This record gives sequence, C-alpha cells and structure tokens, in this order.
Amino acid sequence: MSIDRRLFLMRSAASAGVLSLQWGLTPSAWAADTVRIGVMLPGSKSDHGWMESGYNGVKNAQKRYEGKAKITYIENVKFGDMEQALVALASKNDLVIGCGGQTQASVLKVAKRFPKVKFSIVGPTGTPTENVAQYDVLQAQIGFVAGAVAAMLSKNGAVSYVGGMEIPAIVNTGKEFGNGARHVRPDIKYFDAYTGDFDDVAKAKEATLAAIAQGADVHYNILNLGIRGMEQAAREKGTKLIGSYANYCADANPLYVAYTVSGIGFMVEYAIDQMMAGTWKPEYKQFGLAMGPGSAGMEVCGGGTPQMVATIKEIQGDLLSGKIKVAIG
Repeated sequence: MSIDRRLFLMRSAASAGVLSLQWGLTPSAWAADTVRIGVMLPGSKSDHGWMESGYNGVKNAQKRYEGKAKITYIENVKFGDMEQALVALASKNDLVIGCGGQTQASVLKVAKRFPKVKFSIVGPTGTPTENVAQYDVLQAQIGFVAGAVAAMLSKNGAVSYVGGMEIPAIVNTGKEFGNGARHVRPDIKYFDAYTGDFDDVAKAKEATLAAIAQGADVHYNILNLGIRGMEQAAREKGTKLIGSYANYCADANPLYVAYTVSGIGFMVEYAIDQMMAGTWKPEYKQFGLAMGPGSAGMEVCGGGTPQMVATIKEIQGDLLSGKIKVAIG
C-alpha cells in the first residue's frame, strides 16, 4: 500500500499530512495570498494514460504559477476512499480538481459541504452546480476516429475495445469506436468488454485474449494501469494496440500502431488557468476536437498512408461540422 493511500485511510488529519509529505511544506507555511489548489488522481500518475496526462498538467501548471499558487496532488485513491480524500483537500484548498469521471459523485457530495471552495471535475457530462464545474473530454468523439483507424489497420477485419468502469462515458466511447470502424469498413467485426476496474491488469488481459480468439488484431482502450494486461496479450499473440492519452509512438514500442490525444492534462491546466485568472465559473464545458490539438487528436505511428491521413482529416472535419454525430456523456 502506498504512503498516500495508507494515510488517507487514517482520516482527514493524516490526509493533510500527505500534502506535506509530497511537497515538504506544511499548509501553515504558505503565504496568505497564495492560491491553493489540490488535484485528486484516482489512479497512478505513472499509468502512461489518463492519470499520467492529468499529472503532466499539474506539473506544467506548477512551473507556470511558481510563487503564485501552491498546487498539490494525491494519487491512487480508491473509489470508496474518494469522499474522505476530497474532504481533506477541500479543507486546505481554494480549488479542488477531481481527475476522472469516477470522481463525479463524490465531488458533487463533498462540494455541498464546502460551498466556498471551487471544484472542477475532468471527465464527466453533467449540469454544473453553484461551485462545481464539469469538463467533458468527449472521449466518444475521438473514439470514433480511433475505430476508423483500427479498421483501416486491421488485417483480419476485426477490432476490439476494452473499457474499465461501465459508466456512460466509457460505454459510449466503446460504442463509437465500433461505429467509427464500421464507417470505413462496414463488414468489420467488433468486440467490446468492460473489466469494472481501470487498473486490473489480469482482467484486461483476459478480455483482450477473448477478443483475439475471435479474430481481433487491433485493440483500443479506456484503461489506466489495465493497459499492461492488454500489452501482455498483444505481445503473446502478435496483435497491435492503439494507445490513448500519451504519445505511444514516441516510445517506439512495436505493439502500438497509433494513439489518440485526449488532453486530460490540458483540461486540468484549463481549470487552474481559470482559477488564476479569476475567471473560473461553474460551467459545463465540452473539449474534444473543437478545443484544438492539445485537447484531442489522432496520431498514426509512422504517419500513415496518404489515404489514411486524408480519411482521418475528413472524419474529424465531419465530426466538427456535425455531419457525423456521436454519443455525448
């Protein structure tokens, strides 16, 4: 059990100690006019996925606002511990950010207890409250593009998707991944599965192996550490992956043929930028392709063929114009 999780299970006083341990500075030592911001990463900051992207946003903001804001984070907070962790953060910060749709219910509950604290949630669809802003990644939008790319890259004519928790945003991404695949290849076979846990490596591997057994040779996901299980399956069976959230092409990992940009860190920085500028408001805001390449995009390792590049560009344009409509939320 990591230090942060162990302390958070020891109630709010110990939870505040986590912040001190991470940064070597107690809250009482902060300047009176320093803006205090706390970020909760439910998973590992080293998952090479959603959480790592969020953490990169934290790091960027820390550098940009050094001396003006004290930005802290906690990681690896299980679902059952989220409310307690958020209470600890809200007790010591002016803005609290929940990095993931799985934090939504807990954030909305805790926000009622701290009406003077501002909260932002990165990931979900929802109606903002008086002190809660909700930022929608529009994962289904880029999932549609990923499906099209997977279909174009598949040699067997079959692709698959593995999601973590079976919540609307994750299910809709899988649905639109399948729709994107059929958009460019109507006869494509599509398989999806949900592990119920973004970090369960064994279940992710099992789901991927099941899809491979039915012919799938290109796989996409919305997972955190669970991606390691998919990598194990793909390595054993000689299939390929489309990554998400991080630049997998730069890693030169032969398992990956492409990756989607879903700017979780971009959205974390947006919330912090708004707070620092004094323009933060309890809004529901959609990100996705309309917010630019830092927010959403598609990269094929090696660049892809001219036809593939043209198809991706056309699909993205049709998504932005509304010619292609995808599920939201």
